[in-house]
Amino acid sequence: MSDKLDRLWAPWRLEYIKTAVKEPDGCFLCEAIEAGNDRDRLLLHRDELVLIIMNLYPYNNGHLLIAPYRHIGELDDLSTDELNAISEVTRKAVRWLDKAFNPHGYNIGLNLGRAAGAGLPAHLHWHVVPRWDGDSNFMPVLGCVKVISDGLASTYDELRKAIEEEGG
Repeated sequence: MSDKLDRLWAPWRLEYIKTAVKEPDGCFLCEAIEAGNDRDRLLLHRDELVLIIMNLYPYNNGHLLIAPYRHIGELDDLSTDELNAISEVTRKAVRWLDKAFNPHGYNIGLNLGRAAGAGLPAHLHWHVVPRWDGDSNFMPVLGCVKVISDGLASTYDELRKAIEEEGG
Protein backbone atom coordinates (compact mmCIF):
# COMPACT_ATOMS: atom_id res chain seq x y z
CA MET A 1 0.00 0.00 0.00
CA SER A 2 1.30 3.41 -0.96
CA ASP A 3 1.67 6.29 1.49
CA LYS A 4 0.51 8.60 -1.27
CA LEU A 5 -3.11 9.76 -0.96
CA ASP A 6 -5.15 8.78 -4.02
CA ARG A 7 -7.83 11.18 -5.22
CA LEU A 8 -11.00 10.42 -7.11
CA TRP A 9 -12.03 13.21 -9.44
CA ALA A 10 -15.69 13.48 -10.39
CA PRO A 11 -16.07 16.83 -12.17
CA TRP A 12 -19.42 15.87 -13.74
CA ARG A 13 -20.96 16.13 -10.27
CA LEU A 14 -20.34 19.91 -10.13
CA GLU A 15 -23.84 20.70 -11.47
CA TYR A 16 -25.36 18.66 -8.65
CA ILE A 17 -23.04 20.10 -5.99
CA LYS A 18 -23.87 23.67 -6.97
CA THR A 19 -27.56 22.99 -6.38
CA ALA A 20 -27.03 20.78 -3.31
CA VAL A 21 -25.23 23.39 -1.20
CA LYS A 22 -28.44 25.35 -0.78
CA GLU A 23 -31.50 24.00 0.96
CA PRO A 24 -33.87 22.51 -1.64
CA ASP A 25 -37.09 24.43 -2.31
CA GLY A 26 -39.19 21.32 -1.90
CA CYS A 27 -38.90 17.58 -1.63
CA PHE A 28 -38.62 15.87 -5.01
CA LEU A 29 -39.61 12.56 -3.38
CA CYS A 30 -42.84 13.92 -1.88
CA GLU A 31 -43.57 15.78 -5.13
CA ALA A 32 -43.13 12.55 -7.12
CA ILE A 33 -45.45 10.67 -4.75
CA GLU A 34 -48.18 13.30 -5.13
CA ALA A 35 -47.73 14.02 -8.86
CA GLY A 36 -49.38 10.86 -10.14
CA ASN A 37 -47.35 10.75 -13.37
CA ASP A 38 -44.80 8.15 -12.34
CA ARG A 39 -42.94 7.92 -15.66
CA ASP A 40 -42.38 11.68 -15.89
CA ARG A 41 -41.11 11.68 -12.30
CA LEU A 42 -39.04 8.49 -12.89
CA LEU A 43 -40.93 6.78 -10.07
CA LEU A 44 -40.50 3.08 -10.84
CA HIS A 45 -42.33 1.26 -8.09
CA ARG A 46 -44.77 2.00 -5.29
CA ASP A 47 -45.00 -0.44 -2.43
CA GLU A 48 -47.30 -0.08 0.56
CA LEU A 49 -44.80 2.00 2.56
CA VAL A 50 -41.87 2.80 0.27
CA LEU A 51 -41.03 3.75 -3.32
CA ILE A 52 -38.28 3.26 -5.87
CA ILE A 53 -37.35 6.25 -8.00
CA MET A 54 -34.52 6.75 -10.45
CA ASN A 55 -31.76 9.20 -9.55
CA LEU A 56 -31.91 12.27 -11.81
CA TYR A 57 -28.12 12.68 -11.37
CA PRO A 58 -26.96 9.05 -11.59
CA TYR A 59 -23.46 7.83 -10.80
CA ASN A 60 -24.14 4.93 -13.14
CA ASN A 61 -26.89 3.71 -15.42
CA GLY A 62 -29.75 2.34 -13.30
CA HIS A 63 -28.91 4.33 -10.14
CA LEU A 64 -32.02 4.05 -7.95
CA LEU A 65 -33.27 5.66 -4.76
CA ILE A 66 -35.44 3.82 -2.24
CA ALA A 67 -37.38 5.93 0.23
CA PRO A 68 -40.28 5.73 2.67
CA TYR A 69 -43.38 7.70 1.70
CA ARG A 70 -43.22 9.58 4.97
CA HIS A 71 -41.09 12.73 4.89
CA ILE A 72 -38.64 11.86 7.68
CA GLY A 73 -34.92 12.47 8.02
CA GLU A 74 -33.89 10.34 11.00
CA LEU A 75 -33.45 6.57 11.22
CA ASP A 76 -35.17 6.50 14.61
CA ASP A 77 -38.29 7.97 12.98
CA LEU A 78 -38.71 4.90 10.75
CA SER A 79 -41.22 2.34 11.89
CA THR A 80 -40.14 -1.29 11.99
CA ASP A 81 -42.52 -1.95 9.11
CA GLU A 82 -40.92 0.82 7.03
CA LEU A 83 -37.43 -0.44 7.76
CA ASN A 84 -38.43 -3.97 6.78
CA ALA A 85 -40.13 -2.68 3.62
CA ILE A 86 -36.99 -0.77 2.63
CA SER A 87 -34.95 -3.96 2.97
CA GLU A 88 -37.45 -6.01 0.97
CA VAL A 89 -37.79 -3.41 -1.78
CA THR A 90 -34.00 -3.09 -1.98
CA ARG A 91 -33.81 -6.82 -2.56
CA LYS A 92 -36.44 -6.50 -5.32
CA ALA A 93 -34.59 -3.55 -6.88
CA VAL A 94 -31.38 -5.58 -7.12
CA ARG A 95 -33.28 -8.48 -8.67
CA TRP A 96 -34.91 -6.17 -11.24
CA LEU A 97 -31.61 -4.45 -12.06
CA ASP A 98 -29.98 -7.88 -12.47
CA LYS A 99 -32.69 -8.88 -14.91
CA ALA A 100 -32.62 -5.62 -16.89
CA PHE A 101 -28.89 -4.82 -16.98
CA ASN A 102 -26.88 -7.70 -15.50
CA PRO A 103 -24.44 -5.59 -13.45
CA HIS A 104 -21.39 -7.21 -11.83
CA GLY A 105 -21.98 -5.65 -8.41
CA TYR A 106 -23.68 -2.89 -6.43
CA ASN A 107 -23.01 -0.02 -4.09
CA ILE A 108 -25.96 0.25 -1.70
CA GLY A 109 -26.15 2.78 1.09
CA LEU A 110 -27.64 5.74 2.91
CA ASN A 111 -26.17 9.22 3.23
CA LEU A 112 -27.44 10.37 6.62
CA GLY A 113 -27.20 14.16 6.97
CA ARG A 114 -25.93 16.86 4.63
CA ALA A 115 -22.30 16.50 5.79
CA ALA A 116 -22.45 12.82 4.79
CA GLY A 117 -23.59 13.72 1.27
CA ALA A 118 -27.37 13.69 1.60
CA GLY A 119 -28.70 16.09 -1.02
CA LEU A 120 -32.12 15.85 0.60
CA PRO A 121 -31.41 15.29 4.31
CA ALA A 122 -35.02 15.79 5.42
CA HIS A 123 -36.28 12.70 3.52
CA LEU A 124 -34.37 9.46 4.06
CA HIS A 125 -33.42 7.59 0.90
CA TRP A 126 -31.08 4.72 0.10
CA HIS A 127 -28.96 4.57 -3.06
CA VAL A 128 -28.69 1.43 -5.17
CA VAL A 129 -25.90 1.92 -7.72
CA PRO A 130 -25.23 -0.86 -10.22
CA ARG A 131 -21.55 -1.42 -11.01
CA TRP A 132 -19.80 -3.18 -13.87
CA ASP A 133 -16.22 -4.35 -14.10
CA GLY A 134 -14.40 -1.52 -15.86
CA ASP A 135 -17.26 0.99 -15.55
CA SER A 136 -14.72 3.71 -14.81
CA ASN A 137 -12.64 4.82 -17.77
CA PHE A 138 -10.55 7.71 -19.06
CA MET A 139 -13.50 10.01 -19.92
CA PRO A 140 -13.94 11.60 -16.46
CA VAL A 141 -10.22 12.26 -16.16
CA LEU A 142 -9.43 13.54 -19.64
CA GLY A 143 -12.77 14.86 -20.82
CA CYS A 144 -14.41 15.94 -17.55
CA VAL A 145 -17.35 13.81 -18.68
CA LYS A 146 -19.03 10.82 -17.05
CA VAL A 147 -20.42 8.41 -19.60
CA ILE A 148 -23.87 7.09 -18.74
CA SER A 149 -24.57 4.41 -21.32
CA ASP A 150 -28.34 4.83 -21.56
CA GLY A 151 -30.90 7.63 -21.26
CA LEU A 152 -33.15 7.95 -18.23
CA ALA A 153 -36.33 7.22 -20.23
CA SER A 154 -35.05 4.02 -21.81
CA THR A 155 -33.55 2.88 -18.49
CA TYR A 156 -36.95 3.50 -16.88
CA ASP A 157 -38.67 1.45 -19.59
CA GLU A 158 -36.24 -1.48 -19.21
CA LEU A 159 -36.69 -1.54 -15.46
CA ARG A 160 -40.49 -1.27 -15.67
CA LYS A 161 -40.42 -4.24 -18.07
CA ALA A 162 -38.41 -6.30 -15.54
CA ILE A 163 -40.78 -5.26 -12.74
CA GLU A 164 -43.91 -6.10 -14.73
CA GLU A 165 -42.53 -9.48 -15.84
CA GLU A 166 -42.21 -10.37 -12.17
CA GLY A 167 -45.68 -9.10 -11.41
CA GLY A 168 -44.48 -6.13 -9.34
